[in-house]
Amino acid sequence: MEPADFLPYLGYIIAGAFALGAMGIISQFHMTRMKIKNGYPLEGMWGQSLKPGSDRETAHRVTLLTQENAELRAELGSVKDRLANVERIVTDGGYHLGAEIDALRDRALTNLTDKGKA
Repeated sequence: MEPADFLPYLGYIIAGAFALGAMGIISQFHMTRMKIKNGYPLEGMWGQSLKPGSDRETAHRVTLLTQENAELRAELGSVKDRLANVERIVTDGGYHLGAEIDALRDRALTNLTDKGKA
């Protein structure tokens, strides 16, 4: 193929490149718009904060979220402790001992019914 063979498609190639660039710009615009709408901080080209959001409402939100996080961590700790207790009970020999006693009781009842005493 020679460069002259691409000449009829040059318009499509330029239009495709233009459309690709336009889609990139539109997607960046939409992403920035969604960040603003949902309260995310905006960043500049080099990662610096453009809108630090240091007002009183944001500080209050951070405080509430920190408290909720601490409460959830404490609750998770208690759930882990309870789960450890349940695991210890289930894997303990006493749990199996109860099942063995029930099996012996059932065997004794079947022996008595076989002899006609029950």
